[in-house]
Formats: sequence, structure tokens, C-alpha cells
Amino acid sequence: MAAPINIDAYSDALVVLGTAGIVVPVVRRLGISPVLGYLTAGALLGPLGLGSLIGVLPFLYWVTVVDAKNVAGIAELGVVFLLFLIGMELTFERLKAMRRLVFGLGSLQIVLSSAVIGAVAFQFGNSPAVAIILGACLALSSTAIVIEVLSDQGRLSTIAGRASFSVLLAQDLAVIPILLFVSILGVSTGDSVVTSLLFALMNAAIAVGAIVIVGRLLLRPLFRMVASAGSSELFVAAALFVIIGTGVAAAMAGMSMALGAFIAGLVLAETEFRKAIEATIAPFKGLLLGLFFFTVGMNIDVRELARDPILLLASVAGLIGIKSVLLTGLARLFRLPWPAAIETGFLLGPGGEFAFVGIGMAAALGVIDARVSSFVLAVTSITMALIPALSLLARRMAPRFSEAKALDPELAVAPEYLTQHAIVIGHGRVGQVVCALLDQHDIRYLAVDNDARAVPEQRRSGRDVYYGDASTPDFLRSCGVMDAKAVIVTVAAPDAIDEIVQQVRALRSDIVIVSRARDAAHARHLYAIGVTDAVPETIEASLQLSEAALFGLGRAAGPVIASIHEKRDEFRRELQQAAGKVQAENTYAVRRKTRPPSNTAP
Repeated sequence: MAAPINIDAYSDALVVLGTAGIVVPVVRRLGISPVLGYLTAGALLGPLGLGSLIGVLPFLYWVTVVDAKNVAGIAELGVVFLLFLIGMELTFERLKAMRRLVFGLGSLQIVLSSAVIGAVAFQFGNSPAVAIILGACLALSSTAIVIEVLSDQGRLSTIAGRASFSVLLAQDLAVIPILLFVSILGVSTGDSVVTSLLFALMNAAIAVGAIVIVGRLLLRPLFRMVASAGSSELFVAAALFVIIGTGVAAAMAGMSMALGAFIAGLVLAETEFRKAIEATIAPFKGLLLGLFFFTVGMNIDVRELARDPILLLASVAGLIGIKSVLLTGLARLFRLPWPAAIETGFLLGPGGEFAFVGIGMAAALGVIDARVSSFVLAVTSITMALIPALSLLARRMAPRFSEAKALDPELAVAPEYLTQHAIVIGHGRVGQVVCALLDQHDIRYLAVDNDARAVPEQRRSGRDVYYGDASTPDFLRSCGVMDAKAVIVTVAAPDAIDEIVQQVRALRSDIVIVSRARDAAHARHLYAIGVTDAVPETIEASLQLSEAALFGLGRAAGPVIASIHEKRDEFRRELQQAAGKVQAENTYAVRRKTRPPSNTAP
């Protein structure tokens, strides 16, 4: 007979896995952060949410978590993996490159935000130790959500994106001393605080030193040996062994497992196995972090929303307001422009996931009262949910604070009058190659671009390029399109290409238009709207690859070049014929719609 199983544990695990498999894909489709999805699901499906109604509605047993302890052990590994990956991101080169913002702006933000928030917490009757913990934990922002928002918007490389990332790196570094401080307060018993602090720091120093020494001596040889075996399973096992092993070593020294994993990440960040390890543990990290945020959500008492809604909303607004104002002011102090400073302040104003780690640890150790912890976590979760909306608000507000800049005189230079020339639209990498070849063949041309930053630099370097929007008829006329022989479109954006082609063709039905295209489908579309010749990037790449391969295989240059030209002409004919069929079908459909009805009876 099969051994009995713990139904409670399995049902709770199924609820969490169901959240990862069903709820998270749904919130992703809705454009909501998975972190918020896990937090919300944990709050609703946890023992303090719908789980509290099992006595009244027994069927909720199968869709809620009965006991948070059933999944808490595995969920704790999510934090361990997160700190390990953060340690691997904090390479010496990265910190050195961004040291001004990381150690300057980031450090000042942490210190000032912690002091102000801690002072407010102290005024509300919390002890100095609790006020310090609350201030330090709430001073940190959400790395997971902010980086995800900036990445989805393609804004990580902007000034605001780099500044936000630098501050987040500084905050990640601050996590370790905060967790260490909480651990020290938690283990303090009858001894004095100073004695406990010195004892804990001594243990921590010994443990950290041992992990660093052993890591430097053994980790690189270990991964070399495992990698030489050529087994992905062994590599996964080695990575998991290092992460969990260093975490356990740190826990045995009286510190958190996350601290040990963080140090291991720092050690491995300088090795050649960094990228391979990141790719190996990424699936585990995602699932375990999801479990962690789900368990964090279970600690949020949804009844806090109704218990004192005015205080809750005031705390949400106060936290975002304090941090946003401080960050914006500090960003301006570090000479960031107003738009970037405002966006950085709004993005990092809300609380972050490490508030759940630090405050949750303090509550588990009895340092912070459970009701205070529940209230603060509710405030933090609401502010995190507002990050996408705050990002949108900041980007809409920022232009109002943009500093007016004097127009570069190079942008006001009008195109010279030419006839029987070519107009090259777009002077990026592709456009510059086209212009160089036109120069080589003594063909007169006029190059234009709408990049207000690049055009002045290119003109000062001796390139004859003019600033303007080629999708407007007046600018095209000023470029001499009425007397030109050809228009060559080298810009990359399909929508911009379509607009330029349509405007040029509306002005001149007989002019030659040669345009860059993304792929075969885009080329067919361009032929349909009137280009003379379209050059699809994907097809040209395949032809160049084939040409290089044939040369490499020893084929003679003459036949190879001839066959490439034939294949290019074949592609061109197929695309033009396909575009012609589409045009014919569209014309026939239009004629049928506009044909008057017949008076002949059926």
C-alpha cells in the first residue's frame, strides 16, 4: 500500500504552481509586471485572504494556501538566487565605470531617504531600532519592476535609465549591511547591544573571509573541471551546489543565506563562467523568485486596506513623495537634466522587493510587531503597483521642464540647388556608404537627415548633409526633388519609409525611387506603393552569405558573382510580380465596390 502523503503541502504547492502557470501569463498579457501578479495572487489566495474563508466555503481549500510554511522553505531560495545574480552583476569594471552615480548619487539617496523615513516612523511611536529598519528598507526601490519597465520601453540606455540603474546598484550593495543589522538585532538576547554587535560582526567577518578565500581557490577550478566534462546536467548541479552551499555556510555563521550567495556571486563575476552560470540558473531564479513574491503576498493582510484607508493612502503618497523629491533634487545636484531627474525620482520613489525581505525577516525574528509589518508591506506593495503609471506620468511631465537650447546654426543651413542629382534620405551607416560610392562614381547628390544631434557633427566633420524632414513636400521641393534623377531612401523605420515614398511619388510619378526594405514582405509592399527598386535586408544578407561561402569553397569569382546577380534579379522579379498581383486584386475589388447595380432582373 502506498505511503500516505501530506495533502496540505501538495495542495499548497499546486496553488503556487498554478499561479505561475496561469495567473502570471494572464497579467503579462495585460501589461502588468509578474512581480505584482505574484504579490496580488499571494494576498488573495493566502491564509489572510480567501484562505481565511475556508471554514465557511470549504471548496476554497483547493484554490488557496492553507499554511504558508508549506512553501516558505523553497521560496526562501528565491531571495538567495536573486542576491547571487546581483553579486554577479556587480563586477569591478561596472562599478568603476559608474562610480560617480553609484557611490555618489546612490549612496546619498540611501542615507537621506533612510534618515527622513526613519524620522517619520519614529514620530509614529516606533522604537529607534524599528525606525532605522523601516527607514533603511523603505529607502530601497524595486530593481525587478523598474528594470523591467525601462527594458520594455527601450529606455535603459537613456540618461534616466542609466541613473536609475546606478542608484539601484547602490541599493543592491546596501541590502547586505541592512540584512546583517536585522540579524544582529534578532539574535540579541541578554547581552548588551554592543557585545552582540561585535560578536556578530566577528562571525560575519570570519565567514565572509572564508567564503572569499575558498571561492577564489576552488570555484574557478571546480567549474573548469565540470565544463570539461561537457555535461549540462553536471554544470547545473555545480551551480546549484555553489549557490546553496555558500548560503548554508553563511547561515551557519549566524548570517542570512542571501549574504553567502551574494559573496559567491561577487567571486564568480570575475570568471569566464559568469554568462554560462547566469543562463543556467535563470529558469530556477524566475520560478523561485515567483514563489518568494507569492509568499510575501501571503503576509499582506488585505483587511489593512479597509482598516485605516486614509492612513494607508497617506503613507503611500508620503513614501513616494519623500523619495521622489529627494531623488530629483539629488539628481539635479549631480547635473542630470530636469526631465531625467524627474523620471528617475518617479521611478525610484516607490518601495521595493527588499522591503519585504528585510521587514519580513525583522517580523520573523520578533524585532517588528506583526501589525506594523503587515501595514508597511501593504504600503510597499501599493507603491510598487504604481510604478508603471508613475513612469508614464514622469515622461509626460518631463517635457515641461526641458531646458530650451539654442538652435545649432548647422541645422538652419538650407540645401543647395542642384539638378539631375540624387537625393539620399538618411545619413546613418547605410546612407554614408551610399554617399561614399556616389562620390566614387562622380554622381552629384544631396544627403538629408532628421537627426538634430548627428547632422551638426557630420557637417563639422566635412560631410555635406542637411537637416530636415523628408516626409514633408515643402522640404522635398527645397531639396530639388522636381529636378532630381533619383531618390535613395536609407532610413530603417518602415513607417517612415512608407511616408517618404508616398510623398515623393505624389510629387513625381516618373522619378526613380530606390528604397531600403526590412524583408521580402516589406519589399512587396514598397513595390505596391510605387518604388522603382526595393532592397530587402534579409535577402541581401543571404546573398552575401552565399557569395562568401561559395568563395570559401573554392568556386571561381566570375561564375559566383554572375549567379548572385541572377539570384538577385530572380528575387526582384518575384517581388515585383507579387506586388503587381496585389495591386491588380485591390483595383478589381475597388471597381466592384463602386460599380453601379444592374437593372436586369435575375
